[in-house]
Amino acid sequence: MLEHYSLRRMVVAAAGTLVIGGGLFAQYASAQIIVGQTAGFTGAVAATVKEATDGAKLYIDAVNAKGGVNGQKIEHVMLDDKFDPKLAAANARTLITEKGAVALFLTRGTPHNEQIIPVLDELKVPLVGPSTGAMLLHEPLRRNVFNVRSTYQREAEKAVSLLGSIGITSIGVLHVDDTFGADALVGIKAGFEGAKLKPVFLGKYDRSKPDFAQLSLDVRNTSPQAVMVVGSGTHVVDALKAIRATGSRAQLVTLSNNASGGFVKALGENARGTIITQVFPNERSIASPLIKEILALAKAKNVTEVSPAMVEGYTTAKVLVEGLRRAGKDPSGEKVRAALEGIRGYDLGGLEVGYSASDHTGLDFVDLSIINKDGKFTR
Repeated sequence: MLEHYSLRRMVVAAAGTLVIGGGLFAQYASAQIIVGQTAGFTGAVAATVKEATDGAKLYIDAVNAKGGVNGQKIEHVMLDDKFDPKLAAANARTLITEKGAVALFLTRGTPHNEQIIPVLDELKVPLVGPSTGAMLLHEPLRRNVFNVRSTYQREAEKAVSLLGSIGITSIGVLHVDDTFGADALVGIKAGFEGAKLKPVFLGKYDRSKPDFAQLSLDVRNTSPQAVMVVGSGTHVVDALKAIRATGSRAQLVTLSNNASGGFVKALGENARGTIITQVFPNERSIASPLIKEILALAKAKNVTEVSPAMVEGYTTAKVLVEGLRRAGKDPSGEKVRAALEGIRGYDLGGLEVGYSASDHTGLDFVDLSIINKDGKFTR
């Protein structure tokens, strides 16, 4: 019986493997490299998770079509954590110890990633591009976490600064009551301080039992020009519906974790005019080498729409694969981690990413978009 996960990884899914008697194997072709992802494939963030994963698959499929990495194909194993932090941590352990993953990537959610970190440290496996901009993944330095996207604090500060710069001075704020919400709130407060403003209301909601009755009262009582909602997926959709149900025409603002086509569709008639921060270049800009590359591969796969979430997934997979390439044949988690830490000035296509022993921050790109009448993100 193959008990040790590194040995399991060597033989799992190996083409032509023959298992004989007590576990001896006569031959096997080049073993696959297993990478793992735990995320909310069902639940509040399912639409954005699917699009990010589709973007990652686009790149991994292209790499495998050319022979893989160092002669080995990449197998992408996914587990649904239903957007539950405890299940996310359990899934991370399963992916490493049972599935043989040498790296994880695109794990979704701030409290979820927070609970995964001890598993990574125990099992010595890196996480590339967690799908969250939480500062707690940047400071203090997390030895096994390699961020790709920018931080929520940068996004939130820029959003508030923009509102202030165009004369919107009456701004309400609602955030989820967890580490994600608390983290973004730091950036929001910095934005208010920079604009010399104060929020007309500052509310929060329970992620496990979202209730927006108080939000409706706050909107009615303060008549804000804009409301910034920090939350995920369907929770934000419901919050924005509650705002519109009061008759308010306030400018709606949310963060890049909701930058997906599925989110726009869920918003329905409330989508048009909503501002969403972005952490990657415009998904339709052929002036960006990265986007031009993604669009070409998408077209070859008959994918007609590329969303910001797909760009994040694709870019994260690109960083992950570069780490695998540099780690050499039959990489271990520790070899991948060391290889990632050695990346300097890696050109993703107009954006450069690099790491060191003291810096796992990744990119610092932040932009703003608004949803137009056709449901597209415009900048």
